[in-house]
Amino acid sequence: MENIVKKWDSKVNSASDISVTARGTLSMLMQHLNEEDKRPVIKLSQGDPAAFPCFRTSHAAEEAVINALRSAKYNCYAPFVGIPPARRAVAEYLSRDLPYKLSPDDVYITSGGAQAMEIILSVLAGPGANILLPRPGFANYEARCAFSNLEVRHYDLLPEKGWEVDLDGVKALADENTIAIVIINPGNPCGNVFSYEHLKKIAKTAIELGLLVVADEVYGHLTFGCTPFVPMAVFGSSIPIITLGSISKRWSVTGWRLGWLVTCDPTGTLQKSRIVECINSSLKIISNPVTFIQGALPQILDLEKTNSDYFSISTSLLKEATEILCDKIKEIPSITCPTKPEGSVFAMVKLDFSQLEDIDDDMDFCVKLAKEESVIVLPGVIVGLKNWLRISFATDPKYLENGLERVKSFCKKHSKKHFY
Repeated sequence: MENIVKKWDSKVNSASDISVTARGTLSMLMQHLNEEDKRPVIKLSQGDPAAFPCFRTSHAAEEAVINALRSAKYNCYAPFVGIPPARRAVAEYLSRDLPYKLSPDDVYITSGGAQAMEIILSVLAGPGANILLPRPGFANYEARCAFSNLEVRHYDLLPEKGWEVDLDGVKALADENTIAIVIINPGNPCGNVFSYEHLKKIAKTAIELGLLVVADEVYGHLTFGCTPFVPMAVFGSSIPIITLGSISKRWSVTGWRLGWLVTCDPTGTLQKSRIVECINSSLKIISNPVTFIQGALPQILDLEKTNSDYFSISTSLLKEATEILCDKIKEIPSITCPTKPEGSVFAMVKLDFSQLEDIDDDMDFCVKLAKEESVIVLPGVIVGLKNWLRISFATDPKYLENGLERVKSFCKKHSKKHFY
């Protein structure tokens, strides 16, 4: 038996043993909770508005699923690219914001935005290829690239410039093997929203470097600041764009697992490069999203069927949450928030260890915070910024306020006394 174990150990894909992910880290932090602390655990760690009743999805979305299920039309397997009405609905939904019309053939229905990400990264992972990812960014990109043996090069987002892309850094990183750049907008984990002017500069840089742009827009339209959401695909006539999206966040239905991968490419460049062919091949060997959720998608994405107040209420709640977050952070000398979030459900805040004692780094901060205050936040090192924290504000406002009060208490307890 020992010989068999050694054989198996030597043959498994070591890239699948990836512990440095958000989920893996949050699971570890949960294990450090103090069972004797009878207070409820407060999780300011995951971008899941659906976990809170105040973010309940629209009545129209619920009715769409009920109608699709009761119709008995969607109890069967779906085509590997998605059912035609769902593909058409996504094309029409996204085309509202574009200077050209997408075709249903441009749309591939996936099991959430995560599967769309996995598909495009597996397609791009050719021999010797590398890809540019943002730092800080969404940790699953790096984990999936490691699994696919796709080399990662990190470009920086600049906090002093509202988390804009360091385009000079991008130019320095890219070489003849760089196949694509990933842009996350609205930003996870920074809560930033790129302006039209900055997106135009990104597109220009991609053209100069010959890069495909993968636009992760899972938080599309989830904005509440001064900068409106602009889809990267508005520049699709100049440079091919792969858009990744889902209904998870805007409709607060993370558990429905319905997303899309869209080729925004009026010039047909992706067809000529065989990328579309490879996307189709990848979809043939993976599981499809639930058919009845696909059947509900046309009604869900028909914005005229959704109560006009639904989206404004959601964004108002998020805006209120950012006010609470920023106000509470100002009360904690050892934490700063350099840029007020304008979109998505996250903020990055910076730890000042000159004002703290008995804390080694951001990971140690989060472990001790879980143990002493039963509050879970994500260490910044997991998203690429050591000694920062990623905080989710997609919660009930009182829940957020209580959590930040505990963070304040924790920091006071561990502060060098003259700072309080």
